[in-house]
Amino acid sequence: MYFQALDDKKTCVGIYHDGNLIFDESKFPKSFKDSKTWRYSGFLKDDSIDYGWILSEGATLERMCPKDLEESFKKVNRKMHAFKKSFELAKINFNNHCFFDLVPHDFLCEFLEIKNGITKHVFDIFEKQEYYDHLVNVEKLLYKIRHQNLNINNDNCRGLFMSSMSRGEVQRILKSNRNIDYNIFGTRTGRLSTYFNSFPILTMRKETRALIKPHNDWFISLDYNGAEVRTVLALLDVEQPYDDVHNWNIQNILKKKGIIDREKAKTFFFSWLYNPESKKIENTIYNRELLNERYYHNGYVCTPFGRELFVNDYKSVNYLIQSTTADLVNERAVALDKFLSDKKTFISHIVHDEVVLDMPDSERYLIPEIKKIFSQNSLAEFKTNLRAGKDYYDIGVLNL
Repeated sequence: MYFQALDDKKTCVGIYHDGNLIFDESKFPKSFKDSKTWRYSGFLKDDSIDYGWILSEGATLERMCPKDLEESFKKVNRKMHAFKKSFELAKINFNNHCFFDLVPHDFLCEFLEIKNGITKHVFDIFEKQEYYDHLVNVEKLLYKIRHQNLNINNDNCRGLFMSSMSRGEVQRILKSNRNIDYNIFGTRTGRLSTYFNSFPILTMRKETRALIKPHNDWFISLDYNGAEVRTVLALLDVEQPYDDVHNWNIQNILKKKGIIDREKAKTFFFSWLYNPESKKIENTIYNRELLNERYYHNGYVCTPFGRELFVNDYKSVNYLIQSTTADLVNERAVALDKFLSDKKTFISHIVHDEVVLDMPDSERYLIPEIKKIFSQNSLAEFKTNLRAGKDYYDIGVLNL
């Protein structure tokens, strides 16, 4: 069965199916089992629904349109852009309206019938990737985050207004979109990026993070100690160090080279790890040749999650580690979201290898279990850094 959601907002319930617009959930098909649509919407609860946008790895409808629908799609797409342009000129906020209330229903039927045809074409020409289910789960989480408003205010941020550069940046942030719109397909490795109109969570200066406050009482931050280093060890089946992995490297590899400072050790190690021509470190623990032997074949890095990344052998180890680490963090974020589904605590945002929770004081007792869930990923148990704070800048180490 092919169908389309009429809007991507959870509160705007409606589908197009079999030539009809259906707004009453009681009149929806009795089962969505094995059904297919273009993209996930929050009111779609059936886990058996498949998504063409995920299958095509974020391709546009225009790019996926088959030859026999090209002219029809161009026609309705021009109309669609004209409608959206008129709404923008009228300063209509799409977040406050259901899209199907703004456009003629006969046009909507015409557009969605063609969208059904494009969706069917995608499922005809693509097979499911090994990591398809992982991507669906991550996209469902990112959908939740996309429809959350960040709590942005300048309380206790007087210092940010002391310089003209900071003042200008703060004003832009205060006026910006309060929603984080992550792009799951924005990088080759799978590391999250954001769309153009998103809140700039990945690029803002550290000091300006003080503008981001929790809706509840606390931000709880989780990230792996030496995430990429631990990913390498896991991929090589080396037992995870219990202590800080960079200090462990000093004691086991770098101390004999006279390196005892942690920051210098990090810089020295990564400059070797990601440069296959470097011979600065000779050891049997971090075996780059074995990584390539296991995960790099015929010009493709094949990650444990099933991604196949076309890359030259100079960057193969880099892509393998970055991609695997990103997928591990997103996998754990999905697991945390599932655990928190009936709690007041929720995932506020993800920044590279860090997951940040918005937690009320009454649920602090959950922290040990949350840390355990995050630590135990599908490759190994990684040492986890835990921090807490009243804003996203002033956030300090939390010891259990």
